Amino acid sequence: METAGNLPSELTGFVGRASELDRLSAMVTGSRLATVTGAGGVGKTRLALHAASRLQDRFRDGVWLVELTGLRGADLTEHTVAEALRLPDHTTRVPREALAEHLADRELLLVLDGFDRLAEPCAALVADLLRRAPGLRVLAVGRRPLGITGELLLPLEPLPVGSEAVQLFTERAAAVLPGFAVTAANSAAVTELCSRLDGLPLALELAAVRLRALSVEQVLERLDDRFRLLTGGDPSAPARHRALRTAIGWSHELCSPAERLLWARLSVFAGRFDLEAVEYVCAGSGIAEAEVVEAVAALVAQSVLSRQEDGEGGPARYRMLDSVREYGAGWLAALGEEARVRRRHRDWYLGLATWCELDWFSPRQAEVAARVAADLPNLRLALEFSLDGMPGEPAEDPAVGQYLAGTLWFCWVGCGRLAEGRHWLGRALEVPAEHSEARAKVMWVFGYVALLQGDSAAALAVLQECRDEARAAGNAVAEAYALHRLGCLALVSDDMPRAERFIDDALLRYRSIGELNSNVLMAQVELAMSVAFQGDVEQAVRLAEEVREICRDHGERWTLAYALYVLGYAAWLAGEPERARRLTEESLAIDHAFDDLVGAVLALELLALITEGEGAPYEAAVLQGAAGRLWESVGLRLFGSRYFNAPHAVCEQRVRSALGDAAYAAALGEGALLGLDAAAHRALNRPRTPRRGEVLGRRGRPRLARTSPPPLLRRRAEAAAACGQRAVISGRSTPRRAARRRSPGSPCGWGRGRGGRPAAAG
Repeated sequence: METAGNLPSELTGFVGRASELDRLSAMVTGSRLATVTGAGGVGKTRLALHAASRLQDRFRDGVWLVELTGLRGADLTEHTVAEALRLPDHTTRVPREALAEHLADRELLLVLDGFDRLAEPCAALVADLLRRAPGLRVLAVGRRPLGITGELLLPLEPLPVGSEAVQLFTERAAAVLPGFAVTAANSAAVTELCSRLDGLPLALELAAVRLRALSVEQVLERLDDRFRLLTGGDPSAPARHRALRTAIGWSHELCSPAERLLWARLSVFAGRFDLEAVEYVCAGSGIAEAEVVEAVAALVAQSVLSRQEDGEGGPARYRMLDSVREYGAGWLAALGEEARVRRRHRDWYLGLATWCELDWFSPRQAEVAARVAADLPNLRLALEFSLDGMPGEPAEDPAVGQYLAGTLWFCWVGCGRLAEGRHWLGRALEVPAEHSEARAKVMWVFGYVALLQGDSAAALAVLQECRDEARAAGNAVAEAYALHRLGCLALVSDDMPRAERFIDDALLRYRSIGELNSNVLMAQVELAMSVAFQGDVEQAVRLAEEVREICRDHGERWTLAYALYVLGYAAWLAGEPERARRLTEESLAIDHAFDDLVGAVLALELLALITEGEGAPYEAAVLQGAAGRLWESVGLRLFGSRYFNAPHAVCEQRVRSALGDAAYAAALGEGALLGLDAAAHRALNRPRTPRRGEVLGRRGRPRLARTSPPPLLRRRAEAAAACGQRAVISGRSTPRRAARRRSPGSPCGWGRGRGGRPAAAG
């Protein structure tokens, strides 16, 4: 069975600490909160992760690492914990409420590493979560305690010099200098070196790297020469603090001028970063771009940087230990370069966001989603600098922050980060800025996020303001997007004629300005939903099929999932369960890959209905239970819409009739225990057994149903009744607006251009 959690694999052997490991394991097992404290470089994180790894089997819901060292703003603490837990939450709830609810019935260990800069908000969060989640245990790692009642502390001391320190130094030295061993000739020097470095693991590892070029005796001599010079500060400070600064400072002194400068400039990054970002941000006065690669390689060789693979064949990425980063940040401030380098950092990630937005509508959509996830810590820093500026100074140009927050709409909406997106969009709207286009984009994106969260009042207010300001300013693009999202708001509010009118208008405007992207195609899917809910299923199918074709031409997947959902629903209405399942399963698989909880939960509801029709009412109820649990993370269940609720209502009526109330409730309870991953896996991998009179084809799907499925009219009547509508008996809609009846040609105004690409219809 696969272990839940996100603990990284250990790249080097763990040395010593047997008694500390046993003590820490006992503390975590016997207490709700244990904290490992100690100086930077003493090995707190390594000990905590090794202990957590040994305890994984004791926690039903896994062990989860939350890295907080890169955070500067206290308001992102909860978002970072939620991100680490892979907790999608689209609601308007504060993140703490979503976390508490998610953890309420789970048994897991949360490892919080590097909370020092955010000790107070982190302590408040931990205390609240522990009070509200009885199955939660927390293992914290920092230089000071959290100070919470009931906290057990393990102050970590350096390794014993005569044994474990020598063992660690020897193993790390042998890794960089094969064949190295402690001999009679060098034993005294090794022991003295470990003693001088106070047995600090980080200091020992930095010293071991020097054996590529120096002997142990030479390392010891150079350390001795620089001890007084590099210690500095309070002579009464603990020796281990002086030793760490000595080791890091000594490594710094042995770097070339270009390497030292790069070290300082790299301190502006958070989490992992790639070589291209380093070349842009750090090159300049004192280090040419051509020198950056060699300087990075040198810092990796000296263990100042660690190189990490993403495991999927992507480019190498790098990260810096917190103690090493802090040392570099001190030098950067002393050089007076912090503002300039942070501006360069902001500009790089602004460019990255712009590229990702453009590439979202392409075959590289999945790559974009992965890239944004990997670079999210640095994107947060860029947003923070853009909106807040340097400490004690106002932001230079808040409109840049507004542009960045709006440009990342695909991250907030398409990649399942609505709550964090609303946080940044709200902050962007609060800052004073004159750049109307950037502000207009933030407004319609904010409205989009708010309506998906079920906050209709906030969405309506900001979208109307966006429309009016855009109209007054002659901003045709923003006005089209505002009208589109007002139509989407009407869609989820059950005002289908209004939804159709607004979205149809927006599509005509998109056509006139030559706009074609995922948002535009989503507008056509939403138009398809609005006309389907009014009874014109044939027109909805035409609209969705065209979206499907354009998506495949462009490699677009996110909007495709919603088009497939519409087509799956239409196939079910038409009495084609096999096709309905195939289309809806593909929709769910895409939504799951993008962590799009809105699309995924809609697909699950429809799959429950399809599953019931296949003669598996209990399994259908389980899927409904899973969807019900997930809706709590989306917002208002099925948007509070009787139209979107139709598949659920029909399914519930049939399943209750087949199972009875008690069995139905039991199945719902079973499904409510499933998270998104488990629910998607269960829905997409359900083994099929044939119903009476049914022959199974490949992959266990029905090949021929001898028992006829419910006829088309019955299915439409059930769906219409669930919506509170009169059934559409003829299969034709009532007369539509003239603009809706346009045919032949594209319903949204695009024909097929040369090379199969969409082109504006003349």
